[in-house]
Amino acid sequence: MITVSRLTKQYRTFSAINDLTFTVPDGAITGFLGPNGAGKSTTMRCMLGLDCPTAGNVLIDGRKLSQHAQPARAAGAVLDTSWFHAGRSGLAHLEVVAASAGLPRSAVHAVLEEVGMSSAARRPMGKYSLGMKQRLGIATAMLGRPRNLILDEPMNGLDPEGMLWMRSYLTNLATQGHAVFISSHLLSEIETLADRILIIGQGHILGEWNMKDFVNSSQNTIIATNDDSRLMGELRNLGVDVNKLPNGLEVSFNQRIPNVLALSRKCHDADILITSLGSSTSTLQQAFLELTATSSDFNARRFQP
Repeated sequence: MITVSRLTKQYRTFSAINDLTFTVPDGAITGFLGPNGAGKSTTMRCMLGLDCPTAGNVLIDGRKLSQHAQPARAAGAVLDTSWFHAGRSGLAHLEVVAASAGLPRSAVHAVLEEVGMSSAARRPMGKYSLGMKQRLGIATAMLGRPRNLILDEPMNGLDPEGMLWMRSYLTNLATQGHAVFISSHLLSEIETLADRILIIGQGHILGEWNMKDFVNSSQNTIIATNDDSRLMGELRNLGVDVNKLPNGLEVSFNQRIPNVLALSRKCHDADILITSLGSSTSTLQQAFLELTATSSDFNARRFQP
């Protein structure tokens, strides 16, 4: 388990991350989301001790990563695959990492086989595709069989088969009890993969959710009646957010009208006949955009198709 407490990183007058507190539990995949410039990379670097935080601390299984006798057995990470030495083979790269981490050479061949890179192990990394580099990155992270994984954009550059493999691999690790922390811009993949999500915006935590709870919290009700205009006015007078659609009204519940039963009673009291009632299923992308609408450093005008 990874525990982050009041983590802050400041560069002179600029605060990259501010007072972040969250946990990455064992046995689950936690998705780390946020707009560009939100502080995701800075957070991950501080979690791994690559950047020194201005305040706060990070504990990996109850201790700072530097306090573990063999840090590679406590946490593994993939932050950037561009640092691979182009002229060095994947095998040589893993052997160097294993030796520096005090790990046996046998671990190298085991992880190469595990990620499907044995046949390309002696090839120079400069000839690797981006997807192959991602697999090698995972192999590097897993050399010490760590209980905790921190992965930045692990799906980047993977073809459909590679994405399916990565999804299966990470899910299996979580099932075995590992704590998996991943950032990604592929929201559809996070929606499929993650058990929990953590969203950051402008250096602040916007919230933590169980994945299903997060998407369901943005689910609205679609209602059609014999007098939509009058119902819309009645609901807006109660502070309810209502949007006019071609097939009726999209209603977001509030404390005055908290559920479908209360909405039905309101229609009955107003002598308005309900002709259809359903729900709109929100995707993670829709919910994410709603939540981070005011937390992005880049807000261009959105064009309607």
